[in-house]
Amino acid sequence: MDKITLLQKRKKQLFDAGKHVRADINALIDADSFVELSAFSFSKNEFYGENAEGEGVVTGFATICDYPFYIVAQNGAVLNGGVSNANCKKIEKCLNQAEKTGTPVIYLLSSLGVQVGEGVSVLEGLAGLILKASQLKGSIPQYLVVNGEAYGQIALLAGICDFNFFIDKKSVLAANSPLVITAKDGANASKLEIGGAAGLKGANLATFTVKSLEEVKKTVVELNEIICTPVIDSDELNVSLPALDKKADGKAIKSVFDKDYAIEIGAAYSPEVKCYLGRIGGIAVAAVVFDGDNGVELNAHNVRKLKDFAEFASCYELPYITFVNTLGITADKATNNSLVIREIGEYVSVLDCIDAAKISVVYGKAIGLGYTVFAAKSMGYDYSYAFANAKIALFDSVQGAEIEFSGEKKLDGAKLAAKYADENSDPVNAAGGGYIDNIIQPSFIKQYLVASLQMLLK
Repeated sequence: MDKITLLQKRKKQLFDAGKHVRADINALIDADSFVELSAFSFSKNEFYGENAEGEGVVTGFATICDYPFYIVAQNGAVLNGGVSNANCKKIEKCLNQAEKTGTPVIYLLSSLGVQVGEGVSVLEGLAGLILKASQLKGSIPQYLVVNGEAYGQIALLAGICDFNFFIDKKSVLAANSPLVITAKDGANASKLEIGGAAGLKGANLATFTVKSLEEVKKTVVELNEIICTPVIDSDELNVSLPALDKKADGKAIKSVFDKDYAIEIGAAYSPEVKCYLGRIGGIAVAAVVFDGDNGVELNAHNVRKLKDFAEFASCYELPYITFVNTLGITADKATNNSLVIREIGEYVSVLDCIDAAKISVVYGKAIGLGYTVFAAKSMGYDYSYAFANAKIALFDSVQGAEIEFSGEKKLDGAKLAAKYADENSDPVNAAGGGYIDNIIQPSFIKQYLVASLQMLLK
């Protein structure tokens, strides 16, 4: 057989083994833009006596809406997408190229675990892969798609990547097989109940739940543009938002972003704290909105969400804006006996590392710790603004002050009532001490933010 005929035969064998995963890659990328790396990688699995075509993973680079990306796609058709040492080394090689060129990476995970028979060798491969992905965190964006079922140590990539996509009614992610988990729990639960987006609602791993790879493509392009292009032209530089004068809540605050430029990150996890990547006056920003009618109380979960998001903003030098409607730590035994205090301490450390603009807007309440961490000038905010109808105080109410001082020397109730009356929680008092830069009519907040961001751009 001549070499060309042999090559064609080998290519057909390779493409037949990976036709489904290649179709998934093509659903994400620009037509005919994929260039495969290490295509003819074959190793023998001694346990099954089968070849692992392409090592059970397809790697390469392509463009998506003309943006370059490296692609790592596990092939579930080869030994159930089983992870091997060679599989890991092939992925690691792709990540090294991405690091060298500063190009984002997209993973498509589909694996039922490690290949049986590999022994410790596969664990060494996984260690190298996980370490390399961790080394890329914060320097190049990493996007992960749970493209079916992904079990075992490969699931750790979801804890490293910046954005994780779960496909509705298809994606399942778990550190162990769902069969093992249900057996140990003694409960009969489906795969989706254990490792689907809804099943992992408390894990903060499902950044987005989508219906298709086409939706993944659209969102990846939007995110990548915000991260990689700090400023674009905008006709929204002098916009007023009169609806905010009537009612300023979390939903209304979203109108501060430019039209079609606000992507909520991790909406299902601690939804009272909303994290957005978006644009204000054409400038890319990371913004947090505390969304609660009576102010958001802090706990270990919502502070951890804040910390992860602030860390992302710091890594990619995005201006960080906090829309404050925040009380202190939830006053109950469970919260007190949690990681909340440690998480707040770590959040402050991350906040201090943000070199880009930091702006605080008190649109609702900033009470006690809610003011200290999220609005105080001494916390390092470049600008602090407050809506005219905001409330800034040590305590949320007279009753709160009375409870706080109940074990102390008896304080005059009338004096407490006067001190913590609404008029004395007016932000003018904080502004009088130089702690708030300006008190503004809510409808003009976008104009103030655009001007501030323009001044603080580096």
